[in-house]
Amino acid sequence: MDRHGPHNLWRGAYDAGMKKTYIVIPAYNEEKKIGDVIRGLRGAGYGNIVVVDDGSMDKTARVAERAGATVLRHIINRGQGAGLKTGIEFALRECADYIVTFDADGQHSPSSIKPLLAALSNQKAEVALGSRFLTKDSNTPFVRAIFLRGGALIFRLFYGVNLTDSHNGLRALTRKAANSIDIICDDMAHASEIVEEIARDRLKYVEVPVTITYSDYSKAKGQSTLNSFRILWRMLLNKLLR
Repeated sequence: MDRHGPHNLWRGAYDAGMKKTYIVIPAYNEEKKIGDVIRGLRGAGYGNIVVVDDGSMDKTARVAERAGATVLRHIINRGQGAGLKTGIEFALRECADYIVTFDADGQHSPSSIKPLLAALSNQKAEVALGSRFLTKDSNTPFVRAIFLRGGALIFRLFYGVNLTDSHNGLRALTRKAANSIDIICDDMAHASEIVEEIARDRLKYVEVPVTITYSDYSKAKGQSTLNSFRILWRMLLNKLLR
């Protein structure tokens, strides 16, 4: 892992208060969107933004640096789970109190972060998980919605974790939770792994409504339903064979 660019000392809205918040963004070939994503976060008052460039072959790292993020780099493409692990470990070393995971493709809204952080503070939760199904205006594609709700049902049956959205990359962790959750899976299976670790470590969690904006770009960049099914099937096999 290489680190490029000076540490960003600009402090955001929550840094000025009692808690220091870091936004962790794994990114792979996102030069078209990453600059807008970072500027949106800075405009909303968040300054500790960490982009993990996961072996991109384009100008993702350069664009992210120019937009004001601290950039960490993987030499090769390892997967979103590996990117999150690298970014979270860096934020912990920087003494983060809260860590928010955020997508690089423009699907997530900076306005969703404040309710997630408020849930950690006001409800004394260790993990706040975003859900696209707690709002009435969800525009989730039909097939994907069925899969995500089905995955949530499996989490409830296997782990006793009561969720409505099984795979949402917008989440907030306390320092305690970030230290407790050990991401092993380099790929997209990390999302299921995080839920399993929440159950194993008995971390207090809460779901918070968040807005997910789908575009042709994000749909093309995002995980396919088939790959999601493969991850879910692998999780089921691992659980049954234990």
